[in-house]
Amino acid sequence: MKKIRLTRMIIVFSLLLVAGVSTGFLVNQESRDFKIAKNLDIFFSLFRELNTFYVDPINPDKLIKVAIDNMLKTLDPYTVYFPESEADEFAILTTGQYGGIGSLVRASGDYVVISEVYKGFPADKAGIKPGDILKKVDGTSLKGLPTESVSEKLKGDPGTALNITVGRNGRDTDYLIKREKIILPPVPYYGMIDSKTGYIRFTNFTQNCIEAVKSALIDLKSQNAQQIILDLRGNPGGLLTEAVEIVNLFIPEGTEVVSTKGKVKQFDEDFKTTKQPVDDKIPLALLINRGSASASEIVAGAIQDLDRGVIIGQRSYGKGLVQITRPLVYNTQLKVTTAKYYIPSGRCIQARDFSHPNEDGSVGIIPDSLISEFKTRNGRIVKDGGGITPDIEEVPPPLSQISSELYVRNYIFDFATKYYWAHPNLKSPEEFKFTDQDYSDFKTFLEERKFSYKTSTEESLNELIANAKKEKYYDIHKDLFNDLEKDVTHNLDQDLKLFKNEITDLLEDEIISRYFYESGAIAWTIGKDEQVLKAREILNDKAEYDSILKGTAGSILVTRKTDKNNTKSDNPEVRKVMQPL
Repeated sequence: MKKIRLTRMIIVFSLLLVAGVSTGFLVNQESRDFKIAKNLDIFFSLFRELNTFYVDPINPDKLIKVAIDNMLKTLDPYTVYFPESEADEFAILTTGQYGGIGSLVRASGDYVVISEVYKGFPADKAGIKPGDILKKVDGTSLKGLPTESVSEKLKGDPGTALNITVGRNGRDTDYLIKREKIILPPVPYYGMIDSKTGYIRFTNFTQNCIEAVKSALIDLKSQNAQQIILDLRGNPGGLLTEAVEIVNLFIPEGTEVVSTKGKVKQFDEDFKTTKQPVDDKIPLALLINRGSASASEIVAGAIQDLDRGVIIGQRSYGKGLVQITRPLVYNTQLKVTTAKYYIPSGRCIQARDFSHPNEDGSVGIIPDSLISEFKTRNGRIVKDGGGITPDIEEVPPPLSQISSELYVRNYIFDFATKYYWAHPNLKSPEEFKFTDQDYSDFKTFLEERKFSYKTSTEESLNELIANAKKEKYYDIHKDLFNDLEKDVTHNLDQDLKLFKNEITDLLEDEIISRYFYESGAIAWTIGKDEQVLKAREILNDKAEYDSILKGTAGSILVTRKTDKNNTKSDNPEVRKVMQPL
């Protein structure tokens, strides 16, 4: 009897436990839904009270935008809200197209200046030049406005006109310009760098960028290119589908390039090549750096995992997250992270773990203990957790501090403007030579502008002296501090002499771009670009090229002199702050 009673009790308890678990799931879901509804109700009530009782009028659009932006900051930097007013920015992000005059601007004192002009677009056709100061738009002064506001004034529907007042060499001139659809070229330059090596600079994965890269590749092959360098340095990525298409140029049909996995299973997908390649045998070298991210890493990672080409440069950024765009009400948009992507070896190269932020809100790098090893098609070891590690790693040292200061503070840019107007008739890059007299003129220019700077060592010593005075140790060791000041104080003339070659390279690049645009500047630098030269060296050595892909050669770490184009895009201290117009 006792056994029967015990058995009944166990059965009843088990049934109650199962019912409790099931109810728990329902309660948990209801609890989650209730929390969402409750907090939305709180937010609506709070906004209503602010609108009614706050002492000053509030701007609903601005207040809600700030609230949304700060909410999304708790997730990852790639989940972004675009209000209707930022439709142009959203279009540029996804298509590389916008309505404007075809130039970039940057801040400079009270006004913004034109920093770059795109060849063949309205600003170029009207005669606008880099270095021109933007004074007015349709009679409205631009003095004191930030670059974003000036950019918005100059953008607009293609076909609409605007009047721009420009300051140049002390005189103001009005230009009537008609806006056009501006399509940013994803391949600003390609060409043969010797009799058998083709080079393609590829800068963005926008809609239909495949056509530009494919056209460049076919044209280079028609010029007898027997090996290809694809330059992805500084390419921030873009559309995942375009990345698959780029890989398909070199990889046979039916090969998996990337897969995505996320919370919503309907977004999980395997992406394979769908066409016959242009050439799946031609020797291939890809250049990457810390500015190569997202779709660039899919291309580089797939080429590496499939042992289709050699990767050269620096470790890439490490963005292994996928975003989709979701239309919201009132012409607003949400770009939201939905999945992680995995390249052919099975690895995800996401470097930062946004799902587990630190207490202060910062996000750490994925630790070595959580990094796993994978194998390429040929059995080479590759790793996840931190971007694409190149097969041959070339690490350019940073620019010297004086070069960085000259670049960031626009002395390089301003002297190039002065040089251009003093030599307006340069017809070809072959005619250009930056002479010792030109460098002497640059030093005079710096003297006239009263250029000076402090090294990091000097700034640290100043801080040390300030602390010593505060703590009353300075007078005791005054002689020691004075000796230190004499020893660490830099000499401007000496620095200009010591880093002459580096500074001259920066000046030449900026000056060449004034005459021959971005494509001319790229062509000018290729012959002295150490990473390009290294890629060509590897491609020319078939035995070494094959040994790398077969895994019989070790990874090589090479430190070479600064590649200024690479360094400028890598180093946040020397990036230009520019807005497209």
